Amino acid sequence: MIDVERLAAIDVHTHVEVGRNGQGSLSPELLGASADYFKAHGHRQPTIAETADYYRSRRMAAVVFTVDAEHATGHPRISNEEIAEDCAAYQDVLIPFASIDPHKGRGGVREARRLVREYGVRGFKFHPSIQGFAPDDRMAYPLYEAIEELGAIALFHTGQTGIGARVRGGGGIRLKYSNPMLVDDVAVDFPDLRIILAHPSFPWQDEALAVATHKEHVYIDLSGWSPKYFPPQLVRYANTLLSDKMLFGSDFPVLTPDRWLADFGKLEMKPDVIPKILKLNAARLLFKENLT
Repeated sequence: MIDVERLAAIDVHTHVEVGRNGQGSLSPELLGASADYFKAHGHRQPTIAETADYYRSRRMAAVVFTVDAEHATGHPRISNEEIAEDCAAYQDVLIPFASIDPHKGRGGVREARRLVREYGVRGFKFHPSIQGFAPDDRMAYPLYEAIEELGAIALFHTGQTGIGARVRGGGGIRLKYSNPMLVDDVAVDFPDLRIILAHPSFPWQDEALAVATHKEHVYIDLSGWSPKYFPPQLVRYANTLLSDKMLFGSDFPVLTPDRWLADFGKLEMKPDVIPKILKLNAARLLFKENLT
């Protein structure tokens, strides 16, 4: 089990991009576009064991997931069970999330229940642009209902994505589905569902701040961007109104926690806010810890 007290930080946003069989989570074309966008060519995708060693050496824990976008892309996903099983060997540092394409309907709902009850999955990652659905589409509501009932977390990608960037037609990926305002209906219709809006939500940063300020159980993770590029209003809200709802996330392995933390240290953050963002907020959300 994870010893929260000894941790320096909790990274709520890391990816598994390659399965045990060497299969990637997306097509080579889309992954190549992402590598171009993030200037990440040449780095090898780490295994779950390597990810665990990396975070353990830094006294950090990490949320781990893939993206299931089989309906929109036709590309087979990495097995959620495989990820959860591998994370179980490193329970001192890794926290398994799953990803289920909402287009899978009742089968996806059954899978969600099984993954939480039998595999200890703590949450579910949605990437609306890649999965090809609007978060407020009623098609996804049975899945949200199950996640809420199970006490798990729903994490939504928001804003721009490097996946498909500069590929013909964007690789079929529609950015509009990742407007955080589309998650507002979800927060209304599932008032006890704990939701994370992932990333600074360019070009909809103000929308994300509005939803997180207005809805009780909506949080924002700060992954995917170096903090030196954070818009001023994001820093301002992190220091004030949303200091209890901002979460450290890197987007590892594309962006490492080392780089993120180095740049975060250069921001003008209030001293009492820093530990909240790096660990305490995530600990309460993930483990329901009453830490001060």
